[in-house]
Amino acid sequence: MRQAPAELEQRIAVARGETPADIVLRGGEVFDVVTGTRIAGDVAIVQGVIAGIGGAYEAREIVDVSGLTLVPGFIDTHLHVESSLVTPFEFDRCVGPRGVTTAICDPHEIANVIGVEGLQYFLEASERVLMDLRVNLSSCVPSTEMETAGARIEAQDLAPLMAHPQVSGLAEVMNYPGVIHRDAGLMEKLRLFEGRHIDGHAPLLSGMDLNAYVSAGIRTEHEATGAAEAREKLQKGLRVLIREGSVSKDLDALAEVLDDFTSPYLCLCTDDRNPLDIAEEGHLDYMIRRLIARGCSARAVYRAASLSAAEAFGLKDRGQIAPGKRADIVALKSLEACDVQAVWARGVRMSEAEFAARELIEPVGRRSVKAPPVTAQAFRTRGNRERTDVIGIIEGKIITEHLQEDIPIADGDKRPDVARDLVKIAVIERHGKNGNIATGFVRGFGLKRGAIASTVCHDHHNIAVVGADYDDMARAANRLGEIEGGFVVVEGGHVRAELALPLAGLMSLESYETVHAELIELRRAAAQLGVRLHEPFLQLAFLALPVIPALKITDRGLVDVTAFEIIG
Repeated sequence: MRQAPAELEQRIAVARGETPADIVLRGGEVFDVVTGTRIAGDVAIVQGVIAGIGGAYEAREIVDVSGLTLVPGFIDTHLHVESSLVTPFEFDRCVGPRGVTTAICDPHEIANVIGVEGLQYFLEASERVLMDLRVNLSSCVPSTEMETAGARIEAQDLAPLMAHPQVSGLAEVMNYPGVIHRDAGLMEKLRLFEGRHIDGHAPLLSGMDLNAYVSAGIRTEHEATGAAEAREKLQKGLRVLIREGSVSKDLDALAEVLDDFTSPYLCLCTDDRNPLDIAEEGHLDYMIRRLIARGCSARAVYRAASLSAAEAFGLKDRGQIAPGKRADIVALKSLEACDVQAVWARGVRMSEAEFAARELIEPVGRRSVKAPPVTAQAFRTRGNRERTDVIGIIEGKIITEHLQEDIPIADGDKRPDVARDLVKIAVIERHGKNGNIATGFVRGFGLKRGAIASTVCHDHHNIAVVGADYDDMARAANRLGEIEGGFVVVEGGHVRAELALPLAGLMSLESYETVHAELIELRRAAAQLGVRLHEPFLQLAFLALPVIPALKITDRGLVDVTAFEIIG
């Protein structure tokens, strides 16, 4: 943004010590993410911008940060706020005090339910939160033609939104086969954003197909799950975003790639992380602690969390505590512990008083669960051969195995077999489009009885239900319609725990503290059914995403993602 002459001149005067600053942080040391050195002296802030460091300054407000280390605000380079299960305003409250001053979100979860209205909701919210919430416009709504979403967004729908100041570019291009084979609609979107930031999403893609994908102008990639994959993607010009979410946990596999040489081209992201894990472990602060504990240098880690992220997304005004940069500053006791003591976002200290002063907006996407009631009969799986495709869960990953098991046919149905950890999974179309119901089998939950269900079901967000008992599966699915979406655990016909997510079936209208408490009850209730997964609900949600190998399920059937086709 161009500065008014008086503002520019005032900043220069403050930097020279001729005029008092608005705020001075005194007594701490700046950790420079470029040189790795510590800089003593004041940090002077005027109009939300750093005017000077390393000198002695006066100000209208002096803040004592004695004994603390000051680092640049953290930048989460790829996430879906909806996966935090709270509104953008509660997400701001939840992760801002943990050091996140910029978050680059893709609202494609809500966009898949209510379309452009969902993008507009996030753009309006981004103008009112304390952090800088940047919005990448969703590229794949729906993600493929192998699912039924609540909306469809084409290039002409995105064009009017591009000029919004909070729009960074085009969000993750998940339909990588569509890029490689030059799908006409996708080509139109890529041309529309040519020269601007375009986010990538290409799990396990390599060789000449990766060349083709990157040549389309795609700049970043958060789906690398192994060191060799990350290195190839770095070699081909992509900025790799190390991800550690509630389900997708790639930090341990990629930590060896992060060093002082590669850190300018590596960033950190959470993608999908819920309040349960944020409260118990942290957000980017958790990733920073873990990476340093694994032997990565503090300079490389904090650089990846700030300056490298800013450079990757063209945000030249932040990422370093230096003159002329946004006053996005995190005060720590220890670099290794990343124990955040205070956070400033554009010079405003993140506090409950400041959060309370924000202007809120009305929620959207109410009453979005339009599926008719189902009965137990809906979950029967017919077939004329025992050999059956089975989705194999890999905990900590959103990729799955494509397994095959022999499942007996009894009375025209293949039944769950909990002794072999083979339970039924179903996806029910809930947008009022066609009433589709698809069933299949999954291994990895450890479920012994009952059912769990969710309207968080990537990316189409239909109803996903997994269970050992058809009556309980029906009760769980129908309960979601009664509470406008969310998570449900059912046993013996009774709801044992639930979390209502009435905003598009994705987000709660309650505080993140309330959501955290209800998630604890849901996890406990699921464990009592035998579920052994750390995060069963988001793991369930990703079983319906047909752009992540190898076997998934949508309302239209089982999807062989490698072949990119529906197989049953």
